[in-house]
Amino acid sequence: MPAGQKLAAPAHKNNAYEEILYGIEGVLTWTVDGTPIDVGPGQALCIPRGAVHRFDNLGSTDVKQLVVISPAIMGPAYFREAAGVIGAAAGGPPDRGKMAEVFQRHGMTVADFPAK
Repeated sequence: MPAGQKLAAPAHKNNAYEEILYGIEGVLTWTVDGTPIDVGPGQALCIPRGAVHRFDNLGSTDVKQLVVISPAIMGPAYFREAAGVIGAAAGGPPDRGKMAEVFQRHGMTVADFPAK
């Protein structure tokens, strides 16, 4: 994730899987159930199913993290669909209804949209 970038997609919860993150480069700030957690190189974070979460790069360097989803029920189709909805917003907030539909198809529920 590029330096200083906030996630365009809304906070959400995973209905049917856990998300395990491992920091490779830079520090990404994950907000899990309202608590900010910085994940940097060599650190890991498990987000249990049902926990509301999102992430932002609040730092001045790009970030790389490895994300493992278990069980592996989400794939490339989710990222293509979400990118389409975000791109259609042309820099504004994504359409909540369309994003909710994409999330639902891929085992997630929209929680809220990030503050601008």
